[in-house]
Amino acid sequence: MGGMMRAPGGLLLDFGGVLADAPGNGWAAPDVVRRMSEVIDGALPDERIAADLAEGARAYGRWRDETGVSAEPVELTHDRVWGDFVTHTWPEPARAAVARQATPLAYASTWRTEWQVRPGIPEALAAAAEAGVPMAVVSNALCGAAHRDFLAAAGLSGRFVAEFYSDETGLRKPNPRFAELAADAIGVPVQECWFVGDSLHRDVACARRAGIGAAILMRSPRTDREPDAPELSPDAWIEDGHGLLDLLRGSRDAGL
Repeated sequence: MGGMMRAPGGLLLDFGGVLADAPGNGWAAPDVVRRMSEVIDGALPDERIAADLAEGARAYGRWRDETGVSAEPVELTHDRVWGDFVTHTWPEPARAAVARQATPLAYASTWRTEWQVRPGIPEALAAAAEAGVPMAVVSNALCGAAHRDFLAAAGLSGRFVAEFYSDETGLRKPNPRFAELAADAIGVPVQECWFVGDSLHRDVACARRAGIGAAILMRSPRTDREPDAPELSPDAWIEDGHGLLDLLRGSRDAGL
């Protein structure tokens, strides 16, 4: 954990790895393969669909890493994701059918029955709300609607002034405009906000580019898989929502 920080005027929080745990990619899950097969009316065998979905997920992941080093990364539309990474070798009628159902397929591929609210998050959000700190979600997402629905079902949506997802904004972290958009929505200058994420290369980099007041790294399995980036050292490392609650209490008690 880092040293004492000035109390936040606002909180910007990632979804996967911060608000909820972040299980691995599920593009080739049986229910997604079945849904894709129905969309293309069985034009390709399930084995081919599963293989192309798995490879498409890997290719999309490589694209995300590559675009993340650009100055202002942008997100692809749902039909571009499927067309560029999954269906580019499929017969044209099948490609067109997937394009027409691109958003429902993106939702199905994003939703995880395994999602759970991370420990301590309800308590941390409650403490921030009690202190009058406005909050927003800032998340890269294939389909943010799935994240939005999970937070609603978990009873957390009411804590946020706004939720911003890359597929809806067209921006991807570490694009600083993403953080600026969220800070504007909660009515707090970016330099008075805390940014809480689980990725050095996306969240901490976004915070630094935007001039955020404090960048907080919450460790998740994804954090430990990332390559080192000494130039992106966060202001604090925490393990979960309980760590965030401790930081909030410490900054408030210190009157900073």
